[in-house]
Amino acid sequence: MRKSRSVSSDVSLPPPEDDDVDSVCSDELFGSQSRRWLADLMTRDEPAKSGDVHTTGRDGLFVDYHFPVGELEMPSEVKWKRPPEICPCPQFVVDGATRLDIRQGKLSDCWLLSAIASLSMDPSLLKKVMPPGQSFQDGYNGCFVFRFWQYGQWEEVKIDDRLPTQDNKLIYLNSPEKYEFWSSLLEKAYAKLKGGYRALNMGFPHEAMVDMTGGVAEVFNISAIRELPALLSYLLAKRALINCANSQGPLEQRNALGIMFRHAYSLTAVEKVKTAYGTVDLVRILNPWGNTEWEGPWSDMKGPEWNTVSFEEQKRLGRVSREDGEFWMSVSDFRQNFDVMEVCHRTDESDTNGLPWYCIMHHGNWVPSISAGGPANGRFFWQNPQYYFTLSEVDRDQNTCSFVLALMQKYQRRRGIDLSIALHIYPAPRNNKYLSPEELTALRPVLCSPQYSPRREVVLRGSLPPGRYIIIPSTAEPNQQGDFLLRVLTEQGNAATPANKPSPQDSSITERTFPHQAALPSPKSTEQLFNKHCKKGLCKPVHLYNLLTEIIQGGVLAGTEKYLALEHCKSLVILMDSQGSAQLTWQEFQILWDKIRRWTDIFLVFDKNKTKRLEYQEVAPALKAAGIMVDELIMQLVGLRYTEPDLTISYPGFLYLLMKLESMIHKFQAYDMVGMGSVTVNYTQWLHMTMYN
Repeated sequence: MRKSRSVSSDVSLPPPEDDDVDSVCSDELFGSQSRRWLADLMTRDEPAKSGDVHTTGRDGLFVDYHFPVGELEMPSEVKWKRPPEICPCPQFVVDGATRLDIRQGKLSDCWLLSAIASLSMDPSLLKKVMPPGQSFQDGYNGCFVFRFWQYGQWEEVKIDDRLPTQDNKLIYLNSPEKYEFWSSLLEKAYAKLKGGYRALNMGFPHEAMVDMTGGVAEVFNISAIRELPALLSYLLAKRALINCANSQGPLEQRNALGIMFRHAYSLTAVEKVKTAYGTVDLVRILNPWGNTEWEGPWSDMKGPEWNTVSFEEQKRLGRVSREDGEFWMSVSDFRQNFDVMEVCHRTDESDTNGLPWYCIMHHGNWVPSISAGGPANGRFFWQNPQYYFTLSEVDRDQNTCSFVLALMQKYQRRRGIDLSIALHIYPAPRNNKYLSPEELTALRPVLCSPQYSPRREVVLRGSLPPGRYIIIPSTAEPNQQGDFLLRVLTEQGNAATPANKPSPQDSSITERTFPHQAALPSPKSTEQLFNKHCKKGLCKPVHLYNLLTEIIQGGVLAGTEKYLALEHCKSLVILMDSQGSAQLTWQEFQILWDKIRRWTDIFLVFDKNKTKRLEYQEVAPALKAAGIMVDELIMQLVGLRYTEPDLTISYPGFLYLLMKLESMIHKFQAYDMVGMGSVTVNYTQWLHMTMYN
């Protein structure tokens, strides 16, 4: 949830680098002011660039003009200061980064802080998110770097070290050690990734845990877990991150024994503790507030039960009798005071410490009229993407194979669009790796999500006999545009194989093939063309121009290459470039190429009369299929600015138009980070935006 606040021109800076270059708009998001913004920028020549804008201030220190500051709690009293301005000898980390370095500020982001606390328990994970060697001493230039996992890859986020303060004190996340700043800077970096500090108000711990680990998160109902200590021991041994909450009362108000309702805690240990009367199962919990602890049995300050535990046993547990937010409680009390548990499973490919899952990733999308078939009870369900996987080796002492499926909708938080999504699993046909419409009508799923959910990621845990299966991800309604990441997790030693697309020669599935397959080269051929045209593995606009010209000439859109201009290619490169160098790496090019494939599908579907051009009346439906809603004013500008003399749009022109729209919408939403539908920019920001646009 976001609180509605305007964006103030005296504190706003240019918009953030964000994982979401696929932002879309809707009628509700665009009022008259935002339409004027879009209309003005749409008449200019090139799309805006999404990369970082960095410079140095008068003191020679790094300044991140891409961080969206927005309006804070008390803007007149907030001052942005660097740590050397706050204290005389700041340190990035003091005596190691630990779970006790986290104290919540004035944001309702305990969901994030509980994830950071869990992250700090694993040095290897923390090192991946927070690269070592950063300090306020050697080589200090005001710049700090963090990494977060976004939809299958680790993204680098650079920030300056200016932090919001009031009366020379940090107003957001801070460490009890006033000279230590790693946790405050990590919060700022994550805020930049998500669109600003206000974007962190309210959220789910498992989202942050996934972003900081690349793992897969499950949500458990604690009351439904029978052998809770055994499960917790298994999960922690596999180095899973665990958070918990009580969702039954008013937001962040205490129950009679000190537990906060609807407040995220970290579960960091489970132990069998020896007492004078036998053993008892305890769990260790951390409140990211840094205070407000459990006051029942085994509490730090009031628990007489500790008198029955020897000094050596307490030392083994690392038990400290102080109100620092960390406390122990019995498993039975844990059950009574917490009802939800969020677990993030580790999937690090490079880790060799007995991680539980082997992971295969599939990137896909739902395209209206092509691959967005809607729910399982609908007539077009067969149009949805299908993924083939096999289960071969059974679990130890079992006759079935365990697995976890995780379906994540991409860019959901930035777009403000929550699709309701679900997973269905069917047995694969005997001689094929694809289910025809007729086969789907006759079959029932062997396993499926209990309902369609609007969460960023839905997870389906199951156990099935060895065999061949088909996974179908779908949305609750047909013809909904969206991108997704499907992860298939199996126990080590089991085989999970990528899905094979159906053969176009199979007449029963001809409708299922994608139009771009006839217009664009295969992924392998695309990589060969990239290596041919792009020198030293970097794609500049002229390289993209030559590559696209060769591709278009050899496909069903041959002839439209005459409408391709170098300026189009400059726009495509500038939008996708994240380094400010006007060139794309292979990884960045792949993201661009995925867009081009989807947009080519849409172009070919809406080119009803097969003229290799879109008629003016076909453009608005095609934009809607791409997830972009525009009004009559914008369509008039499209007609004036982006069409050929006969009011048609060529294939290259369509790619250029979509890139321009996505760029402008993304830039507006980055400024309008709290969703007000209007923004304010200053003179310098306006010049920057329009001159590199």
